[in-house]
Amino acid sequence: MLDRTGFKRRRFEDLFAEMNDKAKETFGDKVNTSERSPLGIILRIFAWFLSKLWVTAEDVYNSSYINSAEGSSLDRLGPHVGITRVLDQYARGSVQLTGAAGHTLVQGFRVATEAKVYFDTTQDITFDSNSTAIVPIEAVEPGQGGNVSAGLINVIVNPTPDVTGVTNVVPTAGGREKMTDSEFRDLFTQSVAGGGAASIDALIGALLRISTVRAATVIQNFTNELDTAGRPPHTYQCYVLGGDDDEIAQVIFSTGAGGIESYGDVVNTVLDIGGYGHEVKFSRAQEVILQVVVTLTTNEQYPADGDEQIRSAIVRYIGGEDGGSYYNGLSMGAPAVYNKLVSAVDQIEGIEDFTLKVGKNDVMEEGNVTLERYQVAQINAKDIVVNRHV
Repeated sequence: MLDRTGFKRRRFEDLFAEMNDKAKETFGDKVNTSERSPLGIILRIFAWFLSKLWVTAEDVYNSSYINSAEGSSLDRLGPHVGITRVLDQYARGSVQLTGAAGHTLVQGFRVATEAKVYFDTTQDITFDSNSTAIVPIEAVEPGQGGNVSAGLINVIVNPTPDVTGVTNVVPTAGGREKMTDSEFRDLFTQSVAGGGAASIDALIGALLRISTVRAATVIQNFTNELDTAGRPPHTYQCYVLGGDDDEIAQVIFSTGAGGIESYGDVVNTVLDIGGYGHEVKFSRAQEVILQVVVTLTTNEQYPADGDEQIRSAIVRYIGGEDGGSYYNGLSMGAPAVYNKLVSAVDQIEGIEDFTLKVGKNDVMEEGNVTLERYQVAQINAKDIVVNRHV
């Protein structure tokens, strides 16, 4: 039923009660509608099928609202504020190949890590006189698994005598899974002001609409003096997590207020429609390295790789490096919530009891770790201490 208070779904019990009342009105009060009677069975069957239709009707109603829509219905709400769900993305980077000087290698040459994370080269290259070449690569499979550390890509999948070695000097990056419904709702909420311009909310919304930007915030100095962070008077500083420098600078120039200077340590020149250059400044999110110490009491059900599972669960929640793969984890400014860390550890079988401490700068405690708006938490699996008592 739909009225001024919204949609109210009729449940199986409600439908059967109405059908039962109607049966008694039609056949008399003494009609048998018990669970084993023919009429009672028929009424319950019809009530069950009708209840399924009411569930579908409720889903259709809820699909119109950002807080209750799911899946493709949620995707259809994004264009109303100028955003779309970020789909699976492939990690990218570059490798240094060694081989026969002057040999030309066509794109699609496959390399991998020892853990069997595969990458293909994305352009043709020719080895120079030093028998080396730098070539861009892209992961074969999308997702965060393609974000690997420097030096891990060292396997030539299809050996050829003209190529003798491969390594990645820098980590690969950019791989991620499809944005979840929860992440998309957060993006929707933050982007809702993005249709405007010359305001903090509009600037944040515009930055978040860049598909490779994970998070963004803007801090403004309204005063006539330098603020505590060193920002000049009447300037704003954009902090961005992810994204391309040129694209970010263009968005800041297009959306920021005219006559108000941007501030930051990343400086790019953007051309206006007349072809004149303008300096645009912003900053990258500051990474804060967290520390975690877990002390366990375990039993015989504790898996042989339980310590590694604990470290992996913590890294996936916070974000950082685990076994050569990078995980996005928490967004910029988000606190590391103690209860969620405890929940991540508690999923491992065979743990009788445990204590967990988390902190930064060697200050460890059993509580949340809060961050500034421009900071993002990171952790390395190898730095997570797991002490175990059987």
